[in-house]
Amino acid sequence: MTQVCLVGDDAVDLRYELLSRETARAALATYDLHEPFANSVAVDTVSLGAAVSLLNDLNWYLVRFADYALVREPSVSTEEWLSRDLAERIRDGDCDPEATDAYLRIHGIDGDDLVEPMYATRVEGTIPEYDLRDVDDTLVVRVTEAEFGGA
Repeated sequence: MTQVCLVGDDAVDLRYELLSRETARAALATYDLHEPFANSVAVDTVSLGAAVSLLNDLNWYLVRFADYALVREPSVSTEEWLSRDLAERIRDGDCDPEATDAYLRIHGIDGDDLVEPMYATRVEGTIPEYDLRDVDDTLVVRVTEAEFGGA
């Protein structure tokens, strides 16, 4: 199963915003929603293609109400997430899934809140330690070179 996790902007209640709108509610109707982090909505999809398709269906809402759209594809990594852009590139065959682990956005997890991300690259196959503040855990997201460089 490929997982999709949408993380809401701090100024909105993401679940409410999605489910109060007919088009988003219809797109999510066939999924069991869960909330792995504060102000998030996550679902399991059947494939990377289905995950990207769902994100495309929800794009209008994501632009307005979400800070991040994450995808976890087990054929790429069972522990690390992909940014939406990277997931699309892999789905489209524009990049080799095995060559996607260089650029990272590492979020701290404090309780059930995702806190500010730290951008880093792997050093000799090792993920640098999150050092922006004390946190309970971290969430690693693989990103494209353009996302990493802010281009």
